[in-house]
Amino acid sequence: MDTGSPVSTRGASVLCVFFRAVRQVLIPLSHAVYRPTIVGTENVPRSGGVLLASNHLSFIDSFVIPLAAPRPVNFLAKSDYFTGPGIGGAIRRELFTAMGAIPVDRNSASAAQESLDSALEVLRAGGAFGIYPEGTRSRDGRLYRGRTGVAWLALTADAPVVPVGLVGTEEAQPVGASMPRLAKVTVRFGEPISPDSYAGMPAGRARRELTDDVMTAIQALTGQEPAGTYNDVPARPAG
Repeated sequence: MDTGSPVSTRGASVLCVFFRAVRQVLIPLSHAVYRPTIVGTENVPRSGGVLLASNHLSFIDSFVIPLAAPRPVNFLAKSDYFTGPGIGGAIRRELFTAMGAIPVDRNSASAAQESLDSALEVLRAGGAFGIYPEGTRSRDGRLYRGRTGVAWLALTADAPVVPVGLVGTEEAQPVGASMPRLAKVTVRFGEPISPDSYAGMPAGRARRELTDDVMTAIQALTGQEPAGTYNDVPARPAG
C-alpha cells in the first residue's frame, strides 16, 4: 500500500524513532493531564492473542484504549490517515503507526474481509487487537447491537474477548471537534470472555450469542441505554 511520499528516507526514519519514543511519553503525560479513571487492567492477559471489544463514542477512543491498556493494542484506521505529502503527512503517518494503527481502505469492495484478515493476523501473532462491535460511533450515547465480526475473530483465532467500557470520551472530543479537550474519562476493562463455551454450537448461533454476551458485558461497564438496533450509517442523499 502506498502510504504517501516521505520527506526523505532519513527524515522518515528519524520521525519513526521519534514517535516510538513519544508513545512512551504519551502514556504518563496523558494520565497526568486527563487523570483518567482506569479500572480492571488485571483482566487483560499480558501475552497471547486477545480482543479488546469496546463501545465507541469518539474519534479519540482508538488513542484512549492503547494509552490505558497494560500492553500494546492494534486498531484499524482509515488509510487516509497514512497518506499525504510533506512533513505534515509524515508526522501524521508516524503518529498513527506509533500508536499501533493498521491502515485499511474503507472504500475497497473487500474492506470488511481485509479488516478481518488484518485482525486475525495480529491475533495469530499473539497480539492485542481493539475492535468496536457497534461498527461506528454512537451519536446519541446509546449502546447499539454488536455485529458478529468480533465473535468470528474470537472463535477463529481461539482468542478471549475482554469487554471495554469507555465513559466520557465523547466529552473529551465530541463529534465534529478537531481537537480534544479536558474532560473526565473512565476506562473499564471487564473479565475476559472465552470462546470455548461457544465452540460446540452451530457456527451462526455461536457468533450471535458470543457477540450478544460481549455487548451485555460492555453495557454493564458503561451503564449505557441499549438501543436494541444496529448503528447503521444514514444513507447519503443522491445528487
